[in-house]
Amino acid sequence: MSESARNDRVGVEAVWEPIPARPQPRGPVRRATTRLAARLVADRRATEDAVVEAPAPVRPIDLADDARVTEVLELAEQVGEVALAAGTAVMDTSTRIEFIAATYGLARCDIDVTYNSIRISADRGPALPPAGTMRVVRYRSLDFTRLAAVDRLTRRVRRELVPVADARDTLDAIVTAPHPYSRWVAAGGWALLAASIALLLGGDLVVAAVSFAGTTLIYRANRVMNRRSLPFFFQNVIGGVIAAAPAVLLATFAGRLDVNPSLIVAAGITALLSGAQLVGSVEDALTGAPITAAARMLEVLMLTGGIIAGIALTLRVADMLHAVTPPIDMSPARDATDLPLEIAAGAIAAAAFALACYAERQALAVAGLSGAAATVCCLLPLRIGFGPVVSTGFAATVVGLAGGLMARRALTPPLVVAMAGIVPLLPGLRVYRGLAALLNSDLLNGFSQLLSAFSVGCALAAGVTLGEWCARELRRPRIVQRFHGIRRPQLIRRSGWPRRPHFR
Repeated sequence: MSESARNDRVGVEAVWEPIPARPQPRGPVRRATTRLAARLVADRRATEDAVVEAPAPVRPIDLADDARVTEVLELAEQVGEVALAAGTAVMDTSTRIEFIAATYGLARCDIDVTYNSIRISADRGPALPPAGTMRVVRYRSLDFTRLAAVDRLTRRVRRELVPVADARDTLDAIVTAPHPYSRWVAAGGWALLAASIALLLGGDLVVAAVSFAGTTLIYRANRVMNRRSLPFFFQNVIGGVIAAAPAVLLATFAGRLDVNPSLIVAAGITALLSGAQLVGSVEDALTGAPITAAARMLEVLMLTGGIIAGIALTLRVADMLHAVTPPIDMSPARDATDLPLEIAAGAIAAAAFALACYAERQALAVAGLSGAAATVCCLLPLRIGFGPVVSTGFAATVVGLAGGLMARRALTPPLVVAMAGIVPLLPGLRVYRGLAALLNSDLLNGFSQLLSAFSVGCALAAGVTLGEWCARELRRPRIVQRFHGIRRPQLIRRSGWPRRPHFR
């Protein structure tokens, strides 16, 4: 046998063999950085990104069994309902629904998610008509514990291939479970949020205490009105009245107290605006869901209009009674004069918002860190000369990136980190300045402040969207590739030393 024929017969085969790992870095900083990068981004994907990796169905579904197909569609719709009610964007909600349906055997589905409805049409082949179902979302609930539980159930379905009946029972238990905290704890969270915002804007303990008491009253009043089915616009009108009334009283009867009552109004506006679905509306507009984006943006504008109407009514009544209205201070809204205090206030505000939205206990610390990071990333660019829109957009991008990486590690849903992180950056003070300027016939300054507030809000939402996209596109970092073993194909000779190898 010739040498070439022997080499063709023997050949080589490609086997996967790990290359010996390079030595670990000697420095403690580099070792810690390597471990942190590996834990955050190595070989993990968020739940919303895992739909293309949907496992094989639990069992081949009988497409002719209408009851079986409907059961799967209703499970997928209920998962989407919880996500949409919590403010999740349309694309992420559709991805969750598609993932659940594909896991249980309905791989070809057309999903239509709008502001308050979910429609699914499953293609069952040319011999059967498509199976369709629809669900109307009749509530809005910022219950982060419920959202996190549904997120864990989605991961469990992917990992353990849970039967449909068991997944449905678990989901029903999640949806019908009571809130993890009492209403008074939630009220304390909203009040602590307002007090922290007052400190963040430069107020003292008196302003923080008045903001705490006023927000508690706002929450309890809106709870009573909500039980009577009063529309949210009028609830925000009442909230605006209650937010501005203590500031007018303090400005009129404070005497020699050196306080800034306008910060009380700004803190109340921030607390009322924090639950608006600004992030979801802008994210829907950026990701190709214009109908839902327009509906959510209209809702945000109506809620903001209610707040403005309530504050304007209070200030007009104060003028009629010859009371002192809170002064307008046009100095920069945020200036890093006391950076440690402002960072602490931002962290407390974010954690308080998460507490008010019934987040899990382990998520409170994550929300606090997110708020602290957002405050730092906003104040430092302002200090070196960047404008408020660029600074808040950069801070929101960092928050969105952190939320996406935490979602990849299954720590908490990204929506919790994003919404809590941007709360300290909401433009409540700019909204009040613009309103006060309009009431004093300073139209140019008033519209300028309101437009600036709108620009900051859009920058926050766009930054969160960009940060989450970066987290999804982020792959295994070079520092992990450099100091850890990498599996690459190697050519291993089976026998001899062939000159003309080929793969078998």
